[in-house]
Amino acid sequence: MSVRVLIADDQALFREAIAALLARDQRLEVTASVDSGDAAIEFVRAHSVDVVLMDIRMPGTDGIAATREVLRLRPQTRVLVLTTFDLDEYVYAAVREGASGFLTKDATPEVLADAVVAVAEGRPVMSPRATEALLGFVREGAPRRDADSALALLSPREQDVARLLATGASNDEVARTLFLSENTVKTHVKAVLAKLGVPDRIHVVIWAYEHGVLRPAD
Repeated sequence: MSVRVLIADDQALFREAIAALLARDQRLEVTASVDSGDAAIEFVRAHSVDVVLMDIRMPGTDGIAATREVLRLRPQTRVLVLTTFDLDEYVYAAVREGASGFLTKDATPEVLADAVVAVAEGRPVMSPRATEALLGFVREGAPRRDADSALALLSPREQDVARLLATGASNDEVARTLFLSENTVKTHVKAVLAKLGVPDRIHVVIWAYEHGVLRPAD
């Protein structure tokens, strides 16, 4: 079954180019393209899509607010942010609203198509360098909440896994650190995401710092 994609960008030529590129990939179906955050919200209100390719800077409702509303209307939809710039406070804000990652607009067609599929499958899309930058944003600005009550949601082993995920550790690194198999780690990661109510491991990072599970100096 094809991944249904909605493109939201205020530049008509860019929308058309992206739609044409994605249409070549048999894994993908471009359902529609719209020119604003408001139009993206209205489309998602009426139609179910798997992934929204969302520009950040659009007139009217920007990509940050549109991401928040799209995910409120359709929690199972994934948002992949497209930006001219590398990770900045706007992209970080979109990730905090639930976006599953981002790509710069100079990404190759192959990288973009693979990223859409990855996001649709629940895998976040963000380079290691961008993940490190995200950690920096979170450490600097996240409010502190009650760590004990937050951790009470998780079993002791899940707490160990969550702490490691919050540092940006891969499944392999978690497995080696905790002396577990990768399959066991995947099971724990799935449980952590479900219990915390977050879509992917990027949002475990934000959750951990907002709840004081990790401190800025960690």
